[in-house]
This record gives sequence, C-alpha cells and structure tokens, in this order.
Amino acid sequence: MNLELQTAPRIRAAQYIRMSTEHQRYSLGNQAMAIAEYAGRRGYTIVQTYQDSGKSGLSIRGRDGLKQLLADVVTGQKTFSAILVLDVSRWGRFPDTDQSAHYEFLCRDAGVAVEYCAEQFENDGSMVSAILNNMKRPRAFCKSL
Repeated sequence: MNLELQTAPRIRAAQYIRMSTEHQRYSLGNQAMAIAEYAGRRGYTIVQTYQDSGKSGLSIRGRDGLKQLLADVVTGQKTFSAILVLDVSRWGRFPDTDQSAHYEFLCRDAGVAVEYCAEQFENDGSMVSAILNNMKRPRAFCKSL
C-alpha cells in the first residue's frame, strides 16, 4: 500500500517591504530574504509582494505599495490571509501611532493578520502583544528623528 505523505496546506501570505534610501540595512532584498525564512518556518507561501522603495515611513503619502495593499484588503481583492512585514518600523514610522494601529486594524477586521517577522513578540491580538506593539510604534517614529 502506497501511503502519500500528507502535509498541512500552506497559508497564503503577502509581504510588505519598504525602505528609505538612507537605511541600507533594511534593503528590500534583505527584508524579502528574512521574510522568506520566516515564511518557510511558519508554513506560509508568499503569493504577492507590495513594496515602497525609497519612501519614508512617516506618512502614507507616496507609499503606493501600502495604499494598494490596504485597498486590496479592504475591498476583498486579496488572495492571501496574512501580511508579513519585517518589523513594526517597516509598516510605518507614523508620528501618530494610532495611524499605524488603524491600518493594522483594517487588515485584521478584513480577516488578514499582520505579522512582524523580526519582532520578539507574536502579533496575535493578545494583551501582551498589544502592549509590546504599542511600545514599539513610538520607538519606530523616534528612530526616524
């Protein structure tokens, strides 16, 4: 009898990568490699990439990749159930930290999880992750100053 090895289906995910020109450590390629490693360990298949190259995280203006990502999620045009982002600062360094939280909420409300691949916490909606995420958002902004 030939038994086929059954594996769990992989979770379809988009990746969002962003860099501003002065942070080569956060090059798009480096982010994509780190996200791919995370995806492989966690059972994700990256099916779409949204990117903003040479864009500041201080505003959504000019960040066409993030705008398209949010539009696809909110309008139901998505083909994924998770968004993988390197860390909180790549999502945004918004001066108003509620703006970052708002965009994350829009995704979660549409059934799409936002996961930060290089953070020391799971962005799982728990009280602990909410506290840590809310502590990281202002730090991301302060690092841009």
